[in-house]
Amino acid sequence: MTTTTTRTANHSKTLNLVHIAMFAALMAIGANISSFLIIGGVPITLQTFFAILAGLLLGSRMGAISMVVYAFIGLAGVPVFAGFSGGMDTLISPTFGFIVSFVFIALAAGLIAEKFPSRKGFVVAALVGLVVNYVIGTNWMYAAYKLWFAAPEGFTYKMAWAWMMVPLPKDIILSVLAGLFGYRLKPIIQRFK
Repeated sequence: MTTTTTRTANHSKTLNLVHIAMFAALMAIGANISSFLIIGGVPITLQTFFAILAGLLLGSRMGAISMVVYAFIGLAGVPVFAGFSGGMDTLISPTFGFIVSFVFIALAAGLIAEKFPSRKGFVVAALVGLVVNYVIGTNWMYAAYKLWFAAPEGFTYKMAWAWMMVPLPKDIILSVLAGLFGYRLKPIIQRFK
């Protein structure tokens, strides 16, 4: 291996670490931009947008790793989750399923964008990421309220999904924008690899 090859490999590894850290930081910012607006038990944030972008721009593997790093930072006690929360007690929170979903959002969006690297492919990847977010997060929330958290009076599965209808229009718009931004930014990110 030549010196140039070694430098290039080291540069690539360093750049990957920077990208992972950058998306973990963007998730912390996105978690708290508007997290004080809470509908039902769900804070309104920009995390889904950034999780989708992580998968689209970093790829499935690195995007998912960046979301795992974000989750571990929060579980370690750093207040990076919505409402400036963090710590191991968030594991039993009704909204922790959304944090889990971010890993799978980045993975799914990244895999689809890698397979279909067109504008339409990126938008579809972003919308699939949104579906992953809602399915994992809402089912976790329902289970948490039913099994280990104090559920509101008359709480049902239908009510859990009704709560999610409030942020849905915002999330659809932001997902489409994430797909379009991801498609435009991907060549720029690739140039530096």
